[in-house]
Order: sequence, then C-alpha cells, then structure tokens
Amino acid sequence: MADRSPVFRIVTSAAREFLEPLGLARRGRSRLWVDDHGWWLGVVEFTPPRTAGSGLHVGAMWLWHDVDHLAFHVDAVRVGAELFRTEDQFTPLARGLGRQAAANVTALRERFPALPDVARYLTSRPVRRGFLWDGFDAGIAAALVGDPDTARDHFERVFREDALAPWMVAAREKVCELHAIAADRDAVTAWVVRGVDSCRSRLGLGPVPLAIS
Repeated sequence: MADRSPVFRIVTSAAREFLEPLGLARRGRSRLWVDDHGWWLGVVEFTPPRTAGSGLHVGAMWLWHDVDHLAFHVDAVRVGAELFRTEDQFTPLARGLGRQAAANVTALRERFPALPDVARYLTSRPVRRGFLWDGFDAGIAAALVGDPDTARDHFERVFREDALAPWMVAAREKVCELHAIAADRDAVTAWVVRGVDSCRSRLGLGPVPLAIS
C-alpha cells in the first residue's frame, strides 16, 4: 500500500514538478526515480529519515553489474534530511530538494554524455584501497573504448583485494573472465550487453536497443 502521509504526498509532488519534465520515471509508488540511458541510469532517491521528512541521494548506476536492485556506483550528491513540522514549512523544502535533484540529474547527463566520457572519469579516479568496484568499473569502461592495457591494470587491482565475502569472490570470477578478453573489444561489448540486458529485465525496465558507445 502506498504511503499516504503528508510528507510522501509533498515529496512526490515536488519530484513530479522537477523530474517529470526531464523525462525521469518514478519507480512504482516509491521515492525512487530513474533517468534511463540504456546501459546506465541516473538514480534519484528522496531518502526517508528516521523521523518525518526527506533527504536526497542522486547518482549513476552502471547496468553491467547485473543486479536486481538500484544502486549508486557514482555519487552526484547526498543531502541530509529536511525535517517535516508542518505542510507549509515542509513544502518549500521539498521543492528545494526536487530542484536540486533536477540540477544533479542534468549534471550527470553533462558529465557522462557518451562512453568515452565515462571511461575517462572512471579510469582517472584515485585508487581507493577496499573499493573493489572502482577497479571493476574502470576496467570494463577502458576495455569498451579499446584500451586493454588500462583495462587489465584496473582488473589487476581487483585481484589484489582480499576476497573476504562471497560477493567479492563472485566479482573476482567476473574480472578473471574480463581480464582474459580485455583485448577483444567485441567480446567485452557482448559480455556487457548480456549483463545490461539481464539487469534491465531484473529491474523491470523495458528492452531498448543498446548502443555501447
């Protein structure tokens, strides 16, 4: 059953006002909105705090991860909770969150207009020990743009991370497969397309022609 609280209604109204004109789609009756770019998503969440109100989280999700839930692989913004006291007090705060969400969605579109821009961003980030997905994503992006040496370098950083949990073991298995085909751009592209198609299906997103370029 949908949340019928004043907070939810006000946040939903603000999101519709600022995000629908940009073409974002709401996920069911939730506080989540997506900006669909085929192989990646802009994700907006009006995060509920412990008490009444809303925060904001905007970021990008790479669908080659092939998961069944929305995720934030690149953070654009996190905003702490604006607390609800009265409808008159909270409504302009919610509209401010909606306006900020729209601005950050636009900024993500400008940052990642095409795959080469994504690859430059991901491969130029400082190395962070313990952030396995950084190397995973950067390696995939580099391989997709035809830079196998950089791809292997980032994949090898994943190998140097201790696999302390089952999901880390599974990630390393994927990286082994990708490391072996890094020089074959077509093979990497086919691997990514399969993952993206599967992820879109698991997320309930419709199929789209994928141009990984």
